[in-house]
Amino acid sequence: MFIEVSGAKLFVLRSGPASGTAIIAIGGWIGSSELWQEPLADLSDSYVTIAYDHRGSGLTICDSMDGITFESLVADALAVLEAYGITRCVLAAESAGAQTALAVAERFPDKVSHLVIVDGMYSPGVAVDTDPFLQGLRAAYPATIERFVQLCIPEPDSEHLKAWGRKIVARAEESAAIALRIVSLTTDLTPALKRIPQPVLVLHGDKDKIVSLEAARALAATLPDAELKILAGCGHVPTLTRPKEVADAMRAFLQRRGA
Repeated sequence: MFIEVSGAKLFVLRSGPASGTAIIAIGGWIGSSELWQEPLADLSDSYVTIAYDHRGSGLTICDSMDGITFESLVADALAVLEAYGITRCVLAAESAGAQTALAVAERFPDKVSHLVIVDGMYSPGVAVDTDPFLQGLRAAYPATIERFVQLCIPEPDSEHLKAWGRKIVARAEESAAIALRIVSLTTDLTPALKRIPQPVLVLHGDKDKIVSLEAARALAATLPDAELKILAGCGHVPTLTRPKEVADAMRAFLQRRGA
């Protein structure tokens, strides 16, 4: 279904039982809800699972690239909860989507019971003017996207997953990809981390070439209540390459922590 919000129509998919604990999942950068398709399918036997295409990704329709701001991304996450009558949820996010999830958890702690961060990007680490990735997007978009896909999925025998990944990111317009990258580069959630009270599962591939394992360790160490699980031999998108492992880790964490 589509949810109408200010300046956009968000594409949202819901599965699972009629009621119960809800997991809301957010993709990263221009990665759509498809990134969460398989883990959520596994978890939907016990949980209400909802994933949506954030502005600039997937099938979501955005009226203007000017509407792609960090505040609009946060507001859209809240709008999804409201549209389904969810007062409190487990919030899961991967890559740059972690910035949105962490902000929602910090600003609205009553709405988020638990967090799951998968290979999460929470601090830009580089300025807009000196970011080589942004420069590549502006100067040689197709080649930069292909390089991104290759870096995201370093696992062997994964050409079929890279082909899927290419189709996922191809749904984003070039202007949206650039706008979302700028949002990520100008957003730093580091100062908010110590104010996030929820239990957090940090999942991270030890072969991630986009976000370092050291960044994941720092995230888990800074959050007041976090568990770090390292996925051996895994790259940046384990929701695609290791969906069963991601789902099993989430289920065990949520059961252990009372969700």
